[in-house]
Amino acid sequence: MYFRRVALASIGFVLPPEIWSSESIEQRLSPLYARLNLPVGRLELMSGIHQRRMWNPGTNITTPSIESCRRALDAAKFLPQEIGCLIHASVCRDFLEPATGCGVHAALGLSRNAWVYDVSNACLGIMNAAVQIAMMIEAGIIDAGLAVGTENARGLLESTIQQLNQDRSLTRQTIKPAFASLTIGSGSCAWLLVNREKYAHNGSFHAAVARAHTENHQLCQSDTDQSGAGMQPLMNTDSELLLEQGIATGAAAFESLEPLLPWNRGLIDATVCHQVGSTHRRMMLERIGLPIERDFATFASLGNTGSVALPTALGIGIQSGEIAQPSKTVLMGIGSGINSVMIATTLNGVAVAGETL
Repeated sequence: MYFRRVALASIGFVLPPEIWSSESIEQRLSPLYARLNLPVGRLELMSGIHQRRMWNPGTNITTPSIESCRRALDAAKFLPQEIGCLIHASVCRDFLEPATGCGVHAALGLSRNAWVYDVSNACLGIMNAAVQIAMMIEAGIIDAGLAVGTENARGLLESTIQQLNQDRSLTRQTIKPAFASLTIGSGSCAWLLVNREKYAHNGSFHAAVARAHTENHQLCQSDTDQSGAGMQPLMNTDSELLLEQGIATGAAAFESLEPLLPWNRGLIDATVCHQVGSTHRRMMLERIGLPIERDFATFASLGNTGSVALPTALGIGIQSGEIAQPSKTVLMGIGSGINSVMIATTLNGVAVAGETL
C-alpha cells in the first residue's frame, strides 16, 4: 500500500511515574523463587529488561491519552478543530462501551465532524490506527488525524505475581507461560498524521504492509475480555514458539515491504522493532539482514508496553537524536495473533513532546 499525501507530523508521549525494576519484581516473587530455587537476576538476564514504568493506582486510560494527544498537537502547533479522525488503539480501555476515544475527543474539544472510535490489535493497535488514518488522508476524506493509546500493566503484573506465589503446584517448567507477563510495562503515546501537501510537510509515509499468520493465534492469550480500572487479567504465553513464529511473520512482512521501499535497503538510516526483549530484537534483525547498530530500542528501560511500545520508542529516538532527521526509517511491528505491520517512512520535521528517558 503506497501513500503519497501523508506525513507523520508529531509524536506526544507520557511516561508513568512509578519505576518497577526487574529486581524489585523478583523480590515480590521471593516465595516462588525460594521454593523453586530460582536464581535472582533471571528475569533481566532472559529479557534484557532492567525496569518498566507503572501508572499510579487508580489512573484511568483516558487521562494519559488526553495528555499524549495534547502534547502531539502542541508540538506541531496544531488546532484541535483541524483533526478529522481520532482512533484510540490500545489493548487497555476504560469501558467496554462507550469507546475510550470518546472521552479523549470530548476533553480535547475536537471537531464534531471527526471520526471517533477504538481499535485493538495487541501490540499493533496504534500502527493499525495510523495506517487507517493515512488511508483516510490519502482518499481525501480528512487532512489530519490522531492515533493514540495508553497501556496500564499494573493489574496484569500484580495478578501474575499473586498467582505465581500462591500456586504451590507450579514447577520450573510450568511457570514459563507466565514469564512474558512479567516483562510488560505501562505508557501512553499519540501520533499526529497530516496531509503533507496541505500542511507543506517535508516528511512522508511511503508504504505500509500487513502480514497475518493467524494459525498461531493461540500462542499468547489473555484472560476473558475485561475492562475498567479494576481489571486484573492473566496471560498465558508460549514464549519460545511465539518468538519463533513472530520472527517468521516479521520476516515475511519485510519481504513484502522491501519492493515498496523508495530506496535500497542499504540506504535505510534507522529501524524500530517491536519492543519485546533483547533476544527477539537480535534474531529479528539477523533474520532480515539489517544492522542492529541502526536500530533504536527502549525495552530495557520501559519493558514491553504493548501498542504504545514502538510508537513511543520512535518518539524517544527522535527526541534523543539517536534517530536523526531527515531519516529513512522502517517501523517493524509484530503483535500476538500473529500479525505484523511494517511502515516505511521518511522522518523529516517530526516534532516530539515527552519526558526524557
